[in-house]
Amino acid sequence: MPRFSVLRKLILLSGDILGVILSVYLSVHLVLLFKEVPFTTDIYYRFMPMNIITIGIFFNLYRLYSLKQKTYNEIFLGIGLSIIYSFIIMMAFSFYFREFSYSRSVLAMTGILEFVVLNIWQYFFWRLEMLLTTPRKVLLIGRHDEIDRVKGRMYSIPNLKYKIVKTIDDTSKYETYLQSIIDVDLVIICAGLSLQQKSRIMESCQQMQKQVLLWPSIYELFCRALAINKIDDIPFFSPQYINPSLEQRSLKRVLDIILAGIASVVLIPLMVVTAVLIKLDSKGPVLYKQLRVGRYGKNFFVYKFRSMRTDAEKTCGPVMAGENDPRITHVGRFLRRTRIDEIPQFINVLEGGMSIVGPRPERPFFVEKFKKEIPEYIYRYNVKPGITGMAQVYGKYNTTVYDKLIYDLMYIQHCDVFTDFTIMIQTVRVLFQKSSTEGVVNNNAEEKDSCA
Repeated sequence: MPRFSVLRKLILLSGDILGVILSVYLSVHLVLLFKEVPFTTDIYYRFMPMNIITIGIFFNLYRLYSLKQKTYNEIFLGIGLSIIYSFIIMMAFSFYFREFSYSRSVLAMTGILEFVVLNIWQYFFWRLEMLLTTPRKVLLIGRHDEIDRVKGRMYSIPNLKYKIVKTIDDTSKYETYLQSIIDVDLVIICAGLSLQQKSRIMESCQQMQKQVLLWPSIYELFCRALAINKIDDIPFFSPQYINPSLEQRSLKRVLDIILAGIASVVLIPLMVVTAVLIKLDSKGPVLYKQLRVGRYGKNFFVYKFRSMRTDAEKTCGPVMAGENDPRITHVGRFLRRTRIDEIPQFINVLEGGMSIVGPRPERPFFVEKFKKEIPEYIYRYNVKPGITGMAQVYGKYNTTVYDKLIYDLMYIQHCDVFTDFTIMIQTVRVLFQKSSTEGVVNNNAEEKDSCA
């Protein structure tokens, strides 16, 4: 089946709603059994729609209504975080409306039952989806290196249910792809093809009603946000600048100040414990600052908890961290995995050099290197760098520079408060995924030896 059908989504959504209703009903009556003084139950049923809506919103943000391309670990984590967020919102909601008779024990019991019931339901539906979904036949068209990379990603996630039946990596064969398209369910077009080749393939797929996945080039990214224009009666598309408006930047700045201020106060105990652990683990300062490139290429110093030896680059110079990098301290490995080392960057946000959400700030050495390799890299500096971003949520630490750039430019095109909130919520899930912090694997042996 090309797409996750609307009917299946409605069934899944209906099961989630019934699961919440059942959880609320059971928690009310379970608590009622052990209460010495009876209490009215109307308030819990009046608040139930709010509970359903909040869980539904977070389920949608974590994409829990499209299960067939997910591992159950992702589903399990998404359900748990959604219920925690819902619990916090329900607490705030009841306090705001001064509904002090709303029992916190009922609310806690509801959260526990929701976690159990919704996991059972989603696991059942996920297993059913795995059984009903037949492997989709895939045609890969692109350069040899691109095809190898897509293959590697596909084979690393078996539950994708993709079966590559043919690849075309010889430019002389692009005119003979028509028969190949007929025999497959999905066509993946890689970034390295010319626009003319992509146009012909897309046209053929449209005629045969075949689904297409297009690995975007920078040109296609520019064409995502198009305004309609005309000269007399001739229609034109007007690409938009990859640069947020003054209104968008102002709203982001207000949000940054509020959230960074709150986070800086709430996280003080964690920062104190982290500082003590760093001092006990290795010699050197607790914090370190490093020159990074900010908006419009202006340099600034970023603050982080120290996770490497103080002489990490004494012999090798600037080198990206690799897997099992010997320069990283024992405590530093944990700090990097949990992203605790990034907490001092809230200071940068309050100072105005960074935003909470945006492209990650890079060092001048690497910026110059990447600009030579990819001239469009300069566009990511139309916004302030961020503590987290779209590339960190949807990519990994070792995702290629080009693919990270695509994510960053996509974010800049949709830079607003709602997008920022979505990325912040998604970031919490990323903290629990080990793959998101995998080191760069293409560091050569000479670099690693020189830094040891």
